[in-house]
Amino acid sequence: VGLTGTKYGCGGGGCGACTVMVSRYDPIQETVLHWSVTACLQPICSLHGAAVVTVEGIGSTKTKLHPVQERIAKAHGSQCGFCTPGMVMSMYTLLRNNPQPTTEDIRETLGGNLCRCTGYRPIIDGFKTFCNVRTVNSSNGKCCMENSNSHNNESDISGELFSMDNVLPLDPTQDLIFPPELLVSKPSERLCFQGEKVRWISPADLKDLIKLKAEYSNAPLLVGNTTIGPKMNLKGTVHPLVLYGGSIPELRTIKWRNNGVTVGAGCSLSVLKDVLLQGIEELGPEKSRVYQALVQTLQCLASKQIRNMATIGGNILSANPKYDLSSILAAAECTLHIVSNDGAREICLSEEFFTDFGKTALRPDEILLAIDIPHSRPWEFVSAFRQAQRREFSFSIVNSGMRVTFRHDSNVVENLDIFYGGVGPTLVKARHTCKELMGRKWDEKLLVVGTQLLEEEIYVPPTAPGGQEEYRKALVLSFFFKFYMQVTLELQQKEVGMNDLPLEYLSALKPFKNEVPQSSNDPVGRPNVHQAALQQATGEAVYYDDIPSVKGELFVSMVTSTRAHLLLLLNQEQAKRAAEQVDITYEDIQPVFFTIEEAIEHQSFFDPKRKLERGNLEEGFEKADHILEGELYMGGQEHFYMETQGLIAIPKGEAGELELYVASQHAAYTQEVVGITLGIDSNKITCHVKRLGGGFGGKVMKIASLSAIAATAAYKTGRAVRCVLEREDDMLITSGRSPFLGKYKVGYLNDGTILAADITYYSNGGCTLDESSFIMEKALLHMDNGYKIPNLRGHGLVCKTYLPSYTAFRGFGGPQGLTIIESVLHEVAARCGLPVRDINMYKDEKCYTHHKQLFSPHDMVRCWNECLEKSDYTHRCLSIKQFNAHNHWKKRGISIVPLKFGIGFSKGFYNQGAALVNIYKDGSVLISHGGTEMGQGINTKAIQVFQCLRSTSRRPAQETCPIIYTNVFFMTEIILFCMKDGCEKLMRRLEPLIKKHPQFTWQQLVVEAYCQKISLSATGFFMGPHTSVDWEKSDGNAYYYFTFGACCSEVEIDCLTGDHKNIRTDIVMDVGRSINPALDVGQVEGGFVQGIGLYTIEELQFSPEGVLLTRGPSRYKIPALCDIPPQLNVHLLRNADNPHAIYSSKGIGEPPVFFGCTLFFAIKEAIAAARRERGLSESFPFSSPATAEKIRMACEDCFTRMNPPDRKVKTKPWAINV
Repeated sequence: VGLTGTKYGCGGGGCGACTVMVSRYDPIQETVLHWSVTACLQPICSLHGAAVVTVEGIGSTKTKLHPVQERIAKAHGSQCGFCTPGMVMSMYTLLRNNPQPTTEDIRETLGGNLCRCTGYRPIIDGFKTFCNVRTVNSSNGKCCMENSNSHNNESDISGELFSMDNVLPLDPTQDLIFPPELLVSKPSERLCFQGEKVRWISPADLKDLIKLKAEYSNAPLLVGNTTIGPKMNLKGTVHPLVLYGGSIPELRTIKWRNNGVTVGAGCSLSVLKDVLLQGIEELGPEKSRVYQALVQTLQCLASKQIRNMATIGGNILSANPKYDLSSILAAAECTLHIVSNDGAREICLSEEFFTDFGKTALRPDEILLAIDIPHSRPWEFVSAFRQAQRREFSFSIVNSGMRVTFRHDSNVVENLDIFYGGVGPTLVKARHTCKELMGRKWDEKLLVVGTQLLEEEIYVPPTAPGGQEEYRKALVLSFFFKFYMQVTLELQQKEVGMNDLPLEYLSALKPFKNEVPQSSNDPVGRPNVHQAALQQATGEAVYYDDIPSVKGELFVSMVTSTRAHLLLLLNQEQAKRAAEQVDITYEDIQPVFFTIEEAIEHQSFFDPKRKLERGNLEEGFEKADHILEGELYMGGQEHFYMETQGLIAIPKGEAGELELYVASQHAAYTQEVVGITLGIDSNKITCHVKRLGGGFGGKVMKIASLSAIAATAAYKTGRAVRCVLEREDDMLITSGRSPFLGKYKVGYLNDGTILAADITYYSNGGCTLDESSFIMEKALLHMDNGYKIPNLRGHGLVCKTYLPSYTAFRGFGGPQGLTIIESVLHEVAARCGLPVRDINMYKDEKCYTHHKQLFSPHDMVRCWNECLEKSDYTHRCLSIKQFNAHNHWKKRGISIVPLKFGIGFSKGFYNQGAALVNIYKDGSVLISHGGTEMGQGINTKAIQVFQCLRSTSRRPAQETCPIIYTNVFFMTEIILFCMKDGCEKLMRRLEPLIKKHPQFTWQQLVVEAYCQKISLSATGFFMGPHTSVDWEKSDGNAYYYFTFGACCSEVEIDCLTGDHKNIRTDIVMDVGRSINPALDVGQVEGGFVQGIGLYTIEELQFSPEGVLLTRGPSRYKIPALCDIPPQLNVHLLRNADNPHAIYSSKGIGEPPVFFGCTLFFAIKEAIAAARRERGLSESFPFSSPATAEKIRMACEDCFTRMNPPDRKVKTKPWAINV
């Protein structure tokens, strides 16, 4: 149908980019129900009788916008725009169901929509305007670039980042009506659909379904498609026949009874949650304990879209122990109603129902009809526990359901059930433990005995899929301890038993609450909306894969191997299936290694090896009072741009000409590589880059190789070739941020002054150099951060391994270089108890970096001091100390760091750019420039610069000039300089006419210039000052200038599970005099949230054979809305100047990623507080990212020590640190 607004992001329901609204008429409730679903998992055949609304259906720029589309755009909630249609449709569906939502409704609704650009805050801000509370004020003002002192002029300053004046009101009466023809009830009949490889049958009724299941017993019964769908989409699983049960009323029926509720197996998890909430309200707390446990789990299980599709029956029958509901339902002694041709039977749900991973005790011809969930009985207590990599929208690592029943008015255990998921291939019941504890009193003796019994009974083999065996074993014991405390507390309230829980234990029973981010902003200047935001919000913005197919187009699919393979087929599905059939034979190569440590052992390094040094290391160490040696490992990071890599190559059939529609950050390089590959001149290759759905450095180098492959196929066949990588293939092929290992030796005085530091940086470069040498250079050039260490030396070695080559990523090597020196400062501070960062900071008016570049740290110190003040750092340190003293199992930490980040390229020839400015006779302007729009707002800033240049020539301010762009690669700042140069040339040519005809409009002026044969075309060129580094002399001006900042973050950790909550972050950023504060704040927040992922939850796991295990959003977790600090405050430094850049602005896209390290060091502080309380050393190994596993195992206690090292079996690890 040609509707391309709905985006394909992952194919597994894991990103939300493809969210649409599905509406159905419910004859029982006599109403139309609206559900947000992920289109990638919604089979077309299942939509019989339903209405589907995509983003195009609710509004457009050509007709009328919907308020949701307008507000996300006006609130600056769209950057690259690839996720925006999905966000819009999730919110639109919520408003169709609830026109006045709460912020909690919005949080739940957007929990399944991932965004890699914005940091979520502006999206929430825009959508919160639909709540009852008005959250924004109006703003006005002139162009903030009109004078260099604009921030001192209060009339230029807006009080808010966006205005909601004159926005479209939400009017439910204007919403699309449900098609009347779908309201008519039709007799049930069997429906059959036949595809190329699959036959689909929708039975007429339950009787027909039973008959079909008897006839086709091996055919899967599908309702929600959230388990089978991803396997079909991503693994190529094919079922010749599929039975669809979504239209069977009996499978969706819910009946309340005197002693419980019967839920149809086809009931969606969203409906189940709503029904249970209603039951909790009506039954009261004592009768609804089972339902409370289920709701607690359902709130963080999957996403809103998946819960709208997935069913309770599917969750059980998937027989995946990571699916949380089975452990709770089994503990509650639920009953399963089974039907077949042989009649009906009932089964009590227990661990025996699950025979193996993915298998149950059901016969192939049997159907799960319904589940009985009982009310809780008096003196019965039920709890559910889960721990996942991310608190929401993530499979659990371990989950548990526990139930205990006591003899009336006593604390004697009458019955006990403990179930665990995630500790074996199936659900596990601690039968022996439960049996031994029955009849005992619920006291500390029971806790000790129960813990010991569980440790002996629950075995997690080292070879278990997913690894983490020690962590999972610790969670088994921690969950039981939490259950013990919960029940003890409730018995105390019933005045039964003599056990008093220490008050400092109680906080362990409060789960972390997920909240929407709030923010405070200073007056901000002129925050213009992103130039393409409205088109992105309506789905009109075109990305490369939105371009319609060309006649005769072929699809190319990559076969991942050590040798090049290429498959060309007529459509994408054929290409994918064919790729899976390729059998590859490998020749063994020895030795094969993948890790930094192994590369060091084999001395396998790329050239060049870099070094920077200042001062005299030996002399510095001799004078030091203390010498400290240590190391820090930083894992890599996947780009996870929402739009995967790809292109369309179209041969023009004349003189070997070729057109590429390519998702590239560096189209000139792509053009060059394709030309060399095909042996044709670059002038015959045209690269089109309209926009990217995210890039972050990942679409600079790798896309050139993919382009060469697709172009070769197009060149050979003479037909257009389309290449679109699946998410898992993209992650496997393109790699990401380089893992780093920093080994350091530091000498410092008793007063905290660091005299000498010697650091060796190792990065894993993979099998080819790619950009790894530049990344290492960036790390070395940032190894001093904001600290004046008189004797400093850094060595940089890029390790050559047998992994796919690593490549550029936002920040380049800056975050790694900065984090390792911050780790040095952190460890010194931990030992001497002094403000080491403040003591060692550059503070003189004129300072020199370790590579002898002159700079002034004045604004960096201002950022530092303002951050201390705005974050209330000193007072909060005292509050945290008090909190930690009163909470044994929860601890808090806080960290603050400064930032000095170099802007520009250290290789001078990169610092150039060009733009072509054409003015047409109708007054419109076309600017062709060397920049790529990927969310950072380069075009928006270009418009502002052009309008400012024109307004300085006394043109009427209300007139507009349409501007269109063709985009290639380069940094925003250079392009703005180029454009300014070209525009100024044109304005100088027009100046005589402006003076002669002051009354002319812009269009009249342009026509007059044309008639007088004045050229209306000009090129702009920018050649920045020379930058270079003499690596032999450790000398050189590596950067144009430095961007400064400071960041303070506070976290809270759960010592029993390793979970953590980001509580608050305050950022003060020097952006010079911002051209567009809204875009700059968005870049700061987006970069910081990417840093949250880098330093806390984004963990890449490789098998010992070097295979990437964490592919796709189901296994690799980027920050979701639940990971954003509830308080995220970004302040732009006032009255900051930058004479080196356009209008005194500063480059801001890359530096904020590093601020994520404040969470890492705050977590480390919290762990240290826990260890200190337990009498353990505050010095402990801790690598990035700070995952739940690492946090839990670092908080050593009686539970982690129950598996001593001498009892551990030496086996091949599940995953390795590369």
